[in-house]
Amino acid sequence: MIQAIVTDIEGTTSSIDFVHQTLFPYAKAHLRTFLRTQAGDDEVRRQLDALSREVGRALDVEAAADVLEQWIAEDRKATPLKALQGMIWRVGYERGELKGHVYPDTPDYLRRWHAQGLKLYVYSSGSVEAQQLIFGHTAYGDLTPLFSGYFDTRIGGKRETASYAAIAAQTGFAPGALLFLSDIGEELDAARAAGLATCQLLRDAQARPFPAHRAAHDFSQVPLDA
Repeated sequence: MIQAIVTDIEGTTSSIDFVHQTLFPYAKAHLRTFLRTQAGDDEVRRQLDALSREVGRALDVEAAADVLEQWIAEDRKATPLKALQGMIWRVGYERGELKGHVYPDTPDYLRRWHAQGLKLYVYSSGSVEAQQLIFGHTAYGDLTPLFSGYFDTRIGGKRETASYAAIAAQTGFAPGALLFLSDIGEELDAARAAGLATCQLLRDAQARPFPAHRAAHDFSQVPLDA
């Protein structure tokens, strides 16, 4: 029996277009100013140092911005980029310039599942902070109290079986008691290989059906049996 749900964000709880047409352009537009003004911040400095290590050379602020802008264009799943994007988005949410998008059925079913005693977790390539910002600033209120934990690329890539085994270990649930929701078939394949139950969300036209997994067009169709 399913005891916990691990959900992706893009194309699952929230629109892919929100991320690519709102969040990414906002981060890119504010990136250089943010780095110039916040480069002395300890956490920003740590991420810039990590970026330099990843590219294999020392980067000043302008060179770092060049690399990060290119990675934004490529939608690179790199932890330093995701962390810095999250910091920029936090400013946007705090200023009221951003509002986290979720599908209308998302808050309803998250609350239902939570009330039923299911533990809820997020696993996204976006940083944990970015995840919390999306769910903390929705038109339906703050949804973060519904979640028991968040996972990002620090636990591993989303198409790597070991990532899902690590999530199961950290949550304390047997893999078969976890249901993973995503619109990406390769992620579902990796989760199933780790022993998790899976369901593909087919909300957006961009979603490519993987018939090997059960499918749902919204959360009302998600099966809660293992």
